[in-house]
Amino acid sequence: MIKHRGRLAALVASVVVVAGGVVSAQVGQASPNAEGLDAQFVATHNGPQQYPNVFIEWDVPITMSDGTVLKANVYHPAGVDGQPIAEPTPTIVNMTPYTKLVTNLADSALAVPGLSDALMPVLRNLDFSPFGFSSLSDMLKALPGGAARTIGVDRNLIRGGYTQVVVDVRGTGFSQGAWQVFGEREQLDGVEVVDWAAKQGWSDGKIGMSGISYSAINQLQTAQRRPAALKAIFPVVPGSDMIRDVAAPGGALGVGFIPTWLLLVDGTKLLPDLVSILSGKFDWTWLNDRVRDPFTFFNVLIAALGTPSIDQIPPELGAVLDDESPLRTAWVASPEQVQVPTFLYGGWHDIFTYSTPRIYNAVNVPAEQKKLVMDNTYHLTVSSGLGQPGAPAPLESLQRAWFDKWLKGIDNGIDRYDPVTLWQQGSEQWTADVSFPRPGMQYRRMYLDAMPSGTAPGARHDGSLITTPVGAQRVSVDPSLLTICSRDAAQGTAGVLPLPDICAKDARISEGAALTFTTAPVAAPTRISGPIAAHLNTVLDTTDGYWTVTVNDVAPDGTSTVWSQGQLTASLRAVDEGKSTRSPNGDYTDPYPYLTLDTRQPIVPGEPTTIDIGIRATDGVLLPGHRLRVDVFAGNLPSSIPLRPLLNESGLRTQHLELDPTRPSWINVPLDTDPGW
Repeated sequence: MIKHRGRLAALVASVVVVAGGVVSAQVGQASPNAEGLDAQFVATHNGPQQYPNVFIEWDVPITMSDGTVLKANVYHPAGVDGQPIAEPTPTIVNMTPYTKLVTNLADSALAVPGLSDALMPVLRNLDFSPFGFSSLSDMLKALPGGAARTIGVDRNLIRGGYTQVVVDVRGTGFSQGAWQVFGEREQLDGVEVVDWAAKQGWSDGKIGMSGISYSAINQLQTAQRRPAALKAIFPVVPGSDMIRDVAAPGGALGVGFIPTWLLLVDGTKLLPDLVSILSGKFDWTWLNDRVRDPFTFFNVLIAALGTPSIDQIPPELGAVLDDESPLRTAWVASPEQVQVPTFLYGGWHDIFTYSTPRIYNAVNVPAEQKKLVMDNTYHLTVSSGLGQPGAPAPLESLQRAWFDKWLKGIDNGIDRYDPVTLWQQGSEQWTADVSFPRPGMQYRRMYLDAMPSGTAPGARHDGSLITTPVGAQRVSVDPSLLTICSRDAAQGTAGVLPLPDICAKDARISEGAALTFTTAPVAAPTRISGPIAAHLNTVLDTTDGYWTVTVNDVAPDGTSTVWSQGQLTASLRAVDEGKSTRSPNGDYTDPYPYLTLDTRQPIVPGEPTTIDIGIRATDGVLLPGHRLRVDVFAGNLPSSIPLRPLLNESGLRTQHLELDPTRPSWINVPLDTDPGW
């Protein structure tokens, strides 16, 4: 189904809102969004609110059951006199590790009269794509897309009759304790904060949770513990498997994101509460906690980069590679335990792309109580595709509608919103459907063959992707720095690197370091929807190596656009069958590697070894004349690098694919039609 939206005249904050409906491209049936729900949600959020002002309580102490004191800013709706209203309201909790001081600064800037109304249209219309840097435009469009208010404080939400509580996670900001990075005690804090908020006189006992990234993950962790007062959540770019999402994708260290992220949180948590110092009420327990734990997890990072061999791995790094350690078990959420209405927003090129669709399918509520929006975004450009003509409403408006329905009982139609709203790669349009993956997909094997396709002259090897393998040949590839110029580099660094479009939107430069395998062109639109799996017959010259696979859309002019990717350390290839999925023919659709030392299987040099690599779920359509391509790389810089002991074993040596019809390599791809390849 493709969203065709007509203009609806709605004067909202002096901006004409563009909205409309969703129509099925196959059967021509209008979906519920044809009612103009997005325009309605924007009008509700941006229009006149019930209360004129906001009253803030600063650094409210919340004592946890172990005695640790967390600090929260509490934002109340207020009357014309500026004082908080007497009536209890539904309450929204946001738990952040990035210090509520940052949230307050952002809120203060947006609260300047007239600034937001003047700034947002400018940011929405800035376009650097003519200069080859559309990534810069996307960064700026994240603010009018709703990220600015969803990440912390939304004054229109508060003036609309909600109390908002922004809490520094334990060990961060002004809260006491040691930062646990999603640990068991931190997860209990989420439940206790929800319970605390529900019992306050200003709360009516109905609690929602909101927030982006870290603050989305802890929503799920709290909801799976089922506190009675929690009635709805709105997680934006959440993850549910920290190892596979970002910490150690494919068993390698996520160097594109993790070191910078740790510096951000560990740096901001050291900022003292200057107001308490000046007033003589400084929290000395806070200081003692920071002295004891100034740089959380840097010991693990140093061990991952500096330990020379497997037998020298220290306990802190060993815990990351042990799926039964408290750290690993805490890092894998159980979204199937979530039983409250859940609205999920993710991006096809986000660092949590692997988890977000899986969370949607796992959440255990009726269809009208869960929604999924997947945008064409990186982590840093979250929401940049929203609020545009033909797109869903901004995050802040969708969030307001979600809470109005499930916390206030307002029949605003959000429960009739399309179950999944997807940016469809290839057509470059917003679409809607009843499920993800889309109905009607059938998995098909496409074999990697050495026969030249004639479409990738700059690649390390130009091969074909065909239905029947015909030739035998060994093809080889080396680790390379060319992958720095790639969409994978932008994704793995969370979009922080504003790479030019010749890197982020065209893989031909990075394909100079890739083995490419390309189909014939399709004659009719061919949809791909769901996870993809690569089955590779590999040969290494050492005991370890690292493989990365991308799936690309190749246009008639040769432009090669990455839709999705997967990666795996060769020695960590053992698959957990209980958590993997297969298509009816028995091939993997989503292999789930253990990624543990106990299941590690060093490669026998020179011996063919089968490796199954999961490629993150995606959605797109190959238009007539376009081709499907698979790129195979021997590395993934700057996104990931093998753990130092495994890197040392690999020696960054040449890696080989043994293309042999008797032991074929293939991808298992979900298609809605037989493209006639």
